[in-house]
Amino acid sequence: MTDFFDTVSEPVSFAGRRAGLGQLAYRVYDPDRQVMGRRMEDHLRIAVCYWHSFNWPGSDIFGHGTFDRPWLEPGQDPMAAARAKQDAAFEFFEKLGMPFYCFHDVDMAPEGADLNESRANLDTMVERAAEKMEATGVRLLWGTANLFSHPRYAAGAATNPDPEVFTHAAAQVRHMLEATHRLNGANYVLWGGREGYETLLNTRLRQEADQLARFLTMVAEHKHKIGFTGTLLIEPKPQEPTKHQYDYDCASVHGFLDRYDLVDDFKVNIEVNHATLSGHSFHHEVAYAVDNGIFGSVDANRGDPQNGWDTDQFPNSVDELSLALYEILRGGGFTTGGFNFDTKLRRQSMARDDLFWGHIGGIDTLARSLLVAEAMLADGAIEQARADRYARWDSGLGAEILKGDVDLAALADQAVADGLDPQPVSGRQERLENEVNRIIWSTPN
Repeated sequence: MTDFFDTVSEPVSFAGRRAGLGQLAYRVYDPDRQVMGRRMEDHLRIAVCYWHSFNWPGSDIFGHGTFDRPWLEPGQDPMAAARAKQDAAFEFFEKLGMPFYCFHDVDMAPEGADLNESRANLDTMVERAAEKMEATGVRLLWGTANLFSHPRYAAGAATNPDPEVFTHAAAQVRHMLEATHRLNGANYVLWGGREGYETLLNTRLRQEADQLARFLTMVAEHKHKIGFTGTLLIEPKPQEPTKHQYDYDCASVHGFLDRYDLVDDFKVNIEVNHATLSGHSFHHEVAYAVDNGIFGSVDANRGDPQNGWDTDQFPNSVDELSLALYEILRGGGFTTGGFNFDTKLRRQSMARDDLFWGHIGGIDTLARSLLVAEAMLADGAIEQARADRYARWDSGLGAEILKGDVDLAALADQAVADGLDPQPVSGRQERLENEVNRIIWSTPN
């Protein structure tokens, strides 16, 4: 360990109820605790993100950076700064005790004057990262290429009207996918932050959809060509920075993948704050992905309900996350995915150890939510209510309809002949909400 975080002398450990006031310790997260036959760490597969934690100075559109990040100061040798950043990052990963991390290419290595220099910089830093991973045991949950920050991508990468921009993006993704493979990454993420439009006046929607599909097809082909066995993930978001993003939500992504025969090649990486920006709950997006076989991974954070933008705050609601974790456990849990903390400190949280406090609180929230989700499954009230509600589709008329044994005319004739006048049945929403609260309140840490 290096000593950038010199006020944290030892790795953060589980203390439970023994944790004292102001002690950097986990109150709930116990990596080795058994939950449904698996270690808690293996259920949650938590990762720290490189970008918000180490590549953001704490700036916003109204003010300069407020954070103490010496490697981001101007006038330095870019590669020397990248090494200092990487040293601090792996010190943090190790002291926090997390098994994974995630990064964009330009988070870890500075862009060069051209693609060749950029590739060389990334290769150097990836080789160094591999050494640190070997020394610390920290693994790569996923890698990705930044195809949204540079001005060349103002009109998108894969959906850009200029095929040369498309080609540049292809070169960047190829190299980052290969770097992820070299680091034994479990997944590779594509987030289309600029794959959308600002105005329809200058946009061909079908053209851009075809371009995006062609790009994704080439990525999937290259994955197989190089032998990368990780999962390819698309991260939905409705808008910001563009007015409208094509990967709006899980259903939009699913429809797009199905339309272009890519549904077997990609799954989704769901961010909590993106889900709420799209007008859905995080619970909804996870349930949709699980039920439709496209669930892959999660970016754990939260938004502020008073703000209409992506605030990327640390998660702190067991009520919200336990429902999503219930659906994840119901679907069998993560395979290659996990919970990446795509989170950033508030600009006034300037102390170096604030980064520990933010992550520890969010990690304990996830751990507590996992325990509640386990209790919900064991209790069975929710699944029993769902089974009872749809029971009449399992036999008789319902089964005949789903099997295709009757057509529209036959059903219409039967309705008339039987004098059907079905009456509504209570959905029991309030009762089920009370059942959820009962389990949340009664589940011990």
